[in-house]
Amino acid sequence: MNNPNSKSLAVVRNSSDEEGVKARILCFAGSTREASFNRRLALAAARAVEEAGGEATFMDLRDHPLPLYDGDLEASAGLPLGVRPLKELFKSHHGLFIASPEYNGSFSAVLKNTLDWISRPAGDEAGTVPYAGKVAALAAASPGALGGLRGLVHLRAVLQSVGALVLSEQVAVGGASTAFTSEGRLADERLQQMLDRTALRLVDVAARLRP
Repeated sequence: MNNPNSKSLAVVRNSSDEEGVKARILCFAGSTREASFNRRLALAAARAVEEAGGEATFMDLRDHPLPLYDGDLEASAGLPLGVRPLKELFKSHHGLFIASPEYNGSFSAVLKNTLDWISRPAGDEAGTVPYAGKVAALAAASPGALGGLRGLVHLRAVLQSVGALVLSEQVAVGGASTAFTSEGRLADERLQQMLDRTALRLVDVAARLRP
């Protein structure tokens, strides 16, 4: 599993598609909290992507701090320094696997802010370019019984509005405080199988859609 930052985990498995090039999937959580359940879920998703034959890159949004989106700031100073590397990171992958916390029935401000900045134009490049041709899979973890499911409805709508294809498959992990094993897998085998199937579908569709 690759990581664009030195703090990250890096384990790459040898698996390939029919053309010998793995589908590259960017996996991240919509939370910057170190002990975030969704960070653990994003790591579990990255492992599932690798087991499905893809190449996973785990990204931590803590390593990519951005100011709150401000049109006046953009007009006067252009894109913040951290935005362009994130755009390139999105563009260099074929798919996204996002584990999103649920905040008041929606998804987190830090995730929305990141997606908004990435969607801004850069010179002659349209803001939707980093999302073009991308397929996304969604998951959520929450201490509550619904597992963050309500927030995924809003996240799905935002990603579709910027041009991403969002898979119908998704995973909601309730009771997240006891949902993970010491090895980072989901303790509920049914949920782990759902995560594995979602990752497999993501890798397959991303490989088919890539340029």
